[in-house]
Amino acid sequence: MKSRRSATLSLLGFVGGSVIACSPSDEGGNTGTSGVGGNLGAAMGQSATTTTSTTTSVASTASTGGAAGQGGANATSTSSSGSSGAAGNGGQGGTSAGDSGAGGGAGGSGGTGERDGGVDAGALPKFSFFVTSIDGMRLLSKSQNGFGGDLRYGQADGLAGADKICSEIAESSMPGSSAKQWRAFLSVTKGPNGTAVNAADRIGSGPWYDRRARLVAMMLPDLLQNRPNGADPLIKEDLPNETGTPNHRPDPTMPVADNHHTLTGSDAQGKLYGPKATCLDWTSSARDNVMTGRPRIGFSWSIQNRTNWISGQDEGGCGAGVAIGENGGSDPTNPIVGSGGGYGGIYCFALSP
Repeated sequence: MKSRRSATLSLLGFVGGSVIACSPSDEGGNTGTSGVGGNLGAAMGQSATTTTSTTTSVASTASTGGAAGQGGANATSTSSSGSSGAAGNGGQGGTSAGDSGAGGGAGGSGGTGERDGGVDAGALPKFSFFVTSIDGMRLLSKSQNGFGGDLRYGQADGLAGADKICSEIAESSMPGSSAKQWRAFLSVTKGPNGTAVNAADRIGSGPWYDRRARLVAMMLPDLLQNRPNGADPLIKEDLPNETGTPNHRPDPTMPVADNHHTLTGSDAQGKLYGPKATCLDWTSSARDNVMTGRPRIGFSWSIQNRTNWISGQDEGGCGAGVAIGENGGSDPTNPIVGSGGGYGGIYCFALSP
């Protein structure tokens, strides 16, 4: 049961407890299995009010539509077609006819609900942690050197900018994820209220999962360990990026990368490390570590005695730059955020519901 989709990505949003997916060019296959609607609908088995992809809501209420359930509300398409399940995304449960699934036919009970990368749409609510990849940081910064220590990204301060970076990278990986409240795991000396902000106080209480729904930590005390306590063994020693790939080797066709230095500005308990550990609260990429200090970093993956994911050593400086060779250790003569094996990556967490 396969479906064709255009290069246009679907957008998934959460509105009033219902799930709405807009896909301007999904085409329903023989059983209407494309998009995120089918699997969520089949799992939830509820009636739902459908919404069209235009600005006008359709008032018709869809019954379960051949087990489509809430998937009926999920699937909206301006060009759905197909020979059996013409409703498109997982079967709309009667979007067009409003008569217990006449529009979706038998297609409503189908639908793998798989998204790009083979991740089931049902994993979307669990996606709540990642390390920003070098590709993601380069794309948003529009620079091969990344952001460096200045993470404002058009926002008023470094924390707000870093949170925006997290949200946009999450959305690029799994459309709809920006509906969550993403927070960068960063400490600052002066937050919005004028006092210090600790990274550990920004991310909620857990649990957190990677993009492939693997457990990172159930609760905050589990997280604030040398390596997250109880994390899935496949990712515990090598925390994954936004694609769910362990960041030690983000491209499996390429050699491993010495890229594990990750900005936090924090001590081992996720609290502010010191006044010169945050690149002037993530607003400076100056290559002057006398003025800006040397940002504190953690190790996203373990090597020898460098294992603490939150706090391991001081980076060379706040300048934008990439150093992912095999030199090991930070180089204070190279005042960039990745001087000893990194590119200025950050950890991102979604607040728990």
